[in-house]
Amino acid sequence: MTSNDVDVYVENKLDPRHREIVVALRALMADSAPGATECLTYGSPAWRGKKILAVISQSKTHLTFAFERGAEFVDSHGLLEGVGKKTRHVKIKTLDGINEEALRDYITQAVSLDQR
Repeated sequence: MTSNDVDVYVENKLDPRHREIVVALRALMADSAPGATECLTYGSPAWRGKKILAVISQSKTHLTFAFERGAEFVDSHGLLEGVGKKTRHVKIKTLDGINEEALRDYITQAVSLDQR
Protein backbone atom coordinates (compact mmCIF):
# COMPACT_ATOMS: atom_id res chain seq x y z
CA MET A 1 0.00 0.00 0.00
CA THR A 2 1.45 3.38 -0.96
CA SER A 3 1.24 6.43 1.25
CA ASN A 4 0.32 9.98 0.38
CA ASP A 5 2.89 11.14 2.98
CA VAL A 6 5.61 9.30 1.07
CA ASP A 7 4.38 10.81 -2.21
CA VAL A 8 4.74 14.28 -0.66
CA TYR A 9 8.22 13.39 0.64
CA VAL A 10 9.33 12.21 -2.81
CA GLU A 11 7.95 15.33 -4.46
CA ASN A 12 9.22 17.90 -1.96
CA LYS A 13 12.15 16.53 0.05
CA LEU A 14 13.87 13.89 -2.04
CA ASP A 15 16.81 14.89 -4.21
CA PRO A 16 15.49 14.56 -7.79
CA ARG A 17 18.53 12.42 -8.68
CA HIS A 18 17.18 9.71 -6.38
CA ARG A 19 13.55 9.68 -7.51
CA GLU A 20 13.78 6.81 -9.99
CA ILE A 21 15.52 4.67 -7.38
CA VAL A 22 12.81 5.37 -4.79
CA VAL A 23 10.09 4.58 -7.34
CA ALA A 24 11.79 1.24 -8.03
CA LEU A 25 12.21 0.46 -4.31
CA ARG A 26 8.58 1.32 -3.60
CA ALA A 27 7.46 -1.03 -6.37
CA LEU A 28 9.78 -3.77 -5.11
CA MET A 29 8.41 -3.43 -1.57
CA ALA A 30 4.79 -3.41 -2.81
CA ASP A 31 5.45 -6.60 -4.75
CA SER A 32 7.63 -8.41 -2.18
CA ALA A 33 5.87 -7.27 1.01
CA PRO A 34 2.27 -6.62 -0.05
CA GLY A 35 0.99 -6.67 3.52
CA ALA A 36 3.39 -3.95 4.67
CA THR A 37 2.16 -0.41 5.21
CA GLU A 38 4.15 2.41 3.66
CA CYS A 39 4.75 5.30 6.07
CA LEU A 40 7.20 7.96 7.16
CA THR A 41 9.40 7.25 10.15
CA TYR A 42 11.86 9.81 11.45
CA GLY A 43 11.03 11.80 8.31
CA SER A 44 12.04 9.03 5.88
CA PRO A 45 10.01 6.57 3.78
CA ALA A 46 9.55 3.24 5.55
CA TRP A 47 7.48 0.06 5.54
CA ARG A 48 5.83 -1.42 8.59
CA GLY A 49 4.50 -4.87 9.34
CA LYS A 50 4.12 -5.48 13.06
CA LYS A 51 7.24 -3.33 13.36
CA ILE A 52 9.39 -1.36 10.91
CA LEU A 53 10.73 -3.60 8.14
CA ALA A 54 12.79 -1.20 6.02
CA VAL A 55 13.65 2.48 5.72
CA ILE A 56 15.04 4.61 2.89
CA SER A 57 17.31 7.51 3.79
CA GLN A 58 19.19 9.81 1.48
CA SER A 59 22.65 11.30 1.52
CA LYS A 60 24.30 13.58 -1.01
CA THR A 61 25.73 10.66 -2.98
CA HIS A 62 23.39 7.70 -2.49
CA LEU A 63 20.31 6.20 -0.89
CA THR A 64 20.50 3.81 2.01
CA PHE A 65 17.94 1.01 2.06
CA ALA A 66 18.08 -0.21 5.66
CA PHE A 67 16.51 -3.30 7.17
CA GLU A 68 15.56 -2.95 10.83
CA ARG A 69 16.44 -6.58 11.66
CA GLY A 70 19.10 -6.99 9.00
CA ALA A 71 21.69 -8.29 11.46
CA GLU A 72 19.55 -11.43 11.69
CA PHE A 73 19.53 -12.02 7.92
CA VAL A 74 21.43 -14.71 6.08
CA ASP A 75 23.43 -12.54 3.66
CA SER A 76 24.15 -14.92 0.81
CA HIS A 77 24.53 -11.92 -1.55
CA GLY A 78 27.21 -10.16 0.51
CA LEU A 79 25.67 -6.71 0.05
CA LEU A 80 24.61 -5.81 3.58
CA GLU A 81 26.67 -3.22 5.42
CA GLY A 82 26.66 -2.10 9.03
CA VAL A 83 27.98 -3.23 12.37
CA GLY A 84 25.18 -2.41 14.82
CA LYS A 85 23.26 -4.98 16.82
CA LYS A 86 20.11 -4.77 14.66
CA THR A 87 20.17 -2.81 11.42
CA ARG A 88 21.93 -3.58 8.14
CA HIS A 89 21.73 -1.58 4.93
CA VAL A 90 22.49 -1.52 1.23
CA LYS A 91 23.82 1.65 -0.42
CA ILE A 92 22.29 2.41 -3.81
CA LYS A 93 23.83 5.08 -6.04
CA THR A 94 22.07 4.45 -9.36
CA LEU A 95 18.96 2.74 -10.69
CA ASP A 96 21.24 0.19 -12.35
CA GLY A 97 22.85 -0.40 -8.95
CA ILE A 98 19.73 -2.11 -7.62
CA ASN A 99 20.30 -5.83 -7.22
CA GLU A 100 16.65 -6.87 -7.40
CA GLU A 101 17.28 -10.52 -6.58
CA ALA A 102 19.21 -9.66 -3.42
CA LEU A 103 16.72 -7.02 -2.30
CA ARG A 104 13.79 -9.38 -2.81
CA ASP A 105 15.60 -11.92 -0.64
CA TYR A 106 16.27 -9.35 2.09
CA ILE A 107 12.67 -8.11 1.99
CA THR A 108 11.38 -11.69 2.24
CA GLN A 109 13.61 -12.28 5.26
CA ALA A 110 12.43 -9.02 6.87
CA VAL A 111 8.79 -10.04 6.44
CA SER A 112 9.46 -13.54 7.75
CA LEU A 113 11.20 -12.23 10.88
CA ASP A 114 8.41 -9.71 11.44
CA GLN A 115 5.75 -12.43 11.35
CA ARG A 116 7.37 -14.43 14.15
